[in-house]
Amino acid sequence: MKVVNALGRRKSAVARVYVVAGKGNITVNGREINNYFKEDALRYIVNQPFEVTGTAGQFDVKVNVDGGGIKGQAEAIRLGISRALCEVDKEAYRSTLKSNGFLTRDAREVERKKPGQPGARRRFQFSKR
Repeated sequence: MKVVNALGRRKSAVARVYVVAGKGNITVNGREINNYFKEDALRYIVNQPFEVTGTAGQFDVKVNVDGGGIKGQAEAIRLGISRALCEVDKEAYRSTLKSNGFLTRDAREVERKKPGQPGARRRFQFSKR
């Protein structure tokens, strides 16, 4: 099997994912997944596409991720892995990944701060007199 690459984004995080047949090793920015994501919840998010499709331990994943926070990076990696699995075998994996919502790009971004205000929607306290 050749290397399949895909792109995943979430908030301001961008993950370039490379999937190849292997033993289930996941490397993020040159580090093992257990060293990069310390929390179990974040490792669970990254491994969700493999759990749902029943392909845990069948693919090696190499990820270059940049920008955003740790949670946004984990969700960007999840989208990238899901897209890569679809390229590997569309008929087998696409329907299960789509039904779990892993192929949908979450388009929510941080709203910009407006001038003359303390935040995006926040206003300074109103004083009548």
